[in-house]
Amino acid sequence: MMSFRSDFLRTLDERGFIHQISDDEGLDKLFATETVTAYIGFDPTAPSLHAGSLIQIMMLHWLQATGHRAVSLMGGGTGMVGDPSFKDEARQLMTLDTIEANIASIKRVFSNYLDYDAGATSALMINNAEWLRGLNYLEFLRDVGRHFSVNRMLSFDSVKMRLEREQSLSFLEFNYMILQAYDFVELAKRYDCRLQMGGSDQWGNIVNGIDLGHRMGTPQLYALTSPLLTTASGAKMGKSANGAVWLNADMLGAYEFWQYWRNTEDADVTRFLKLYTTLPMSEIARLSALGGAEINEVKKILATEVTAMLHGRAAAEAAAETARKTFEEGALAADLPTVELAGGTLGADGIGVLSAFSEVAGLVASNGEARRQIKSGGLRVNDVVVTDDKRVLTPADLTPEGVIKLSFGKKKHVLLKPV
Repeated sequence: MMSFRSDFLRTLDERGFIHQISDDEGLDKLFATETVTAYIGFDPTAPSLHAGSLIQIMMLHWLQATGHRAVSLMGGGTGMVGDPSFKDEARQLMTLDTIEANIASIKRVFSNYLDYDAGATSALMINNAEWLRGLNYLEFLRDVGRHFSVNRMLSFDSVKMRLEREQSLSFLEFNYMILQAYDFVELAKRYDCRLQMGGSDQWGNIVNGIDLGHRMGTPQLYALTSPLLTTASGAKMGKSANGAVWLNADMLGAYEFWQYWRNTEDADVTRFLKLYTTLPMSEIARLSALGGAEINEVKKILATEVTAMLHGRAAAEAAAETARKTFEEGALAADLPTVELAGGTLGADGIGVLSAFSEVAGLVASNGEARRQIKSGGLRVNDVVVTDDKRVLTPADLTPEGVIKLSFGKKKHVLLKPV
């Protein structure tokens, strides 16, 4: 990798964000001499993005922090198709109402990372529905479709792998890469956008946009991709044992989000400090030199810094304090994750302990998993180890605070609260 002159590429390089660049020298010169507009697209497949998207959001954050203009592109148009890249089957098609509702929900996260009121370098949030939903199909085929080679499109890994597995790729999905390429051209024409960034699985789609721009008369366009991250043990980023690590607070609270990062594997701590926090590199080097039991303190710093960017410093510090009280003092912290039980749920019959841990609290994946954890001493009710898998939780198990505390191991806790 070359030594970059521009602040943006140098920052991305030293923090581990760069996987591929279409033209290292050309892009570095552009960033060193101009204020550059760049974008990343986000398709609204759910009401929230998850932690797997944070690497992309942080790239936009550093783009703006080094004096350039960041565009968060919402896929109100492409979301009607769904990105087939490296998927085994087609995505479920969404209604327009669902797409619009998801976009409105997703938007709430971005203002924690980007400043949309910063004068000349204000970030922009744009919806590609502006130019995609009103396209005339015949004109689009003639003016844009003619520039694409089906032979070349079939050579992209994202398509080739699907076909090699003999899994169907619909004509609808095949059009996605054309629409994404067209997005790049439209953004170049409307906003002088010169760079598209994304995960390494988007390389083929982004390069398509560069080629289309060349054929349709835009200035030189560029591609930059980040590595697709997994944890040291091979787990996919943004996924936990209990499901997706959502970024929207109404889908995952600050405490659970903090806990996800607190549970980072030792081998990932330095890498995650570089990618997911804004701590100076000198401070990251100092923290990375700590070993032994001190690595747990570094993980708490990682968790607090990542949570502070998303949920605010006060919520992050409250989450850290909740964890401290729960794990170090054994206290019953009021802001532990809570599941409210509708009236009568803890009636005469009570709740079976297996169901309580799996179906009600979601601490384990199934009743069978709960039974296995009980055999190994891994589940506790009100800090007492559960030994009987036929136990029933009743009102007699309520603490003086009016809750039942369920614990899986040392780090996962849920309060059951009758209402």
